[in-house]
Amino acid sequence: MARRGGEGGQASVDLIAALPALALAVLLMAQLALAGYGLWSAGVAARAGARAAYVGGDAERAARASLPGALRSGATVTERNGVQVRVRVPSLVPGLSRVPLAARAALEVGEDGGR
Repeated sequence: MARRGGEGGQASVDLIAALPALALAVLLMAQLALAGYGLWSAGVAARAGARAAYVGGDAERAARASLPGALRSGATVTERNGVQVRVRVPSLVPGLSRVPLAARAALEVGEDGGR
């Protein structure tokens, strides 16, 4: 027996209504993951630069070489009180600006004067 005036198709309507919210949630999670990856990459690059500076090498070159290609082009590396690496993570939402992130690392000489 077929029901008249029932709720047939209501689940489909509810699903279609919920899809934009689900898509937005997925996009936000992906942007957070990308920002986390960018911050982690900046930290790795700052530590690589600090190690290079500690042994007398080129800190900026080492830091830039440690960055992934997508972050390398817009990165800035400074050497004041350690090595600071600033990157701009791409935005997944068209029209929004890139997200700026920074990480800093320093290696210091121990009390006994040794490295």
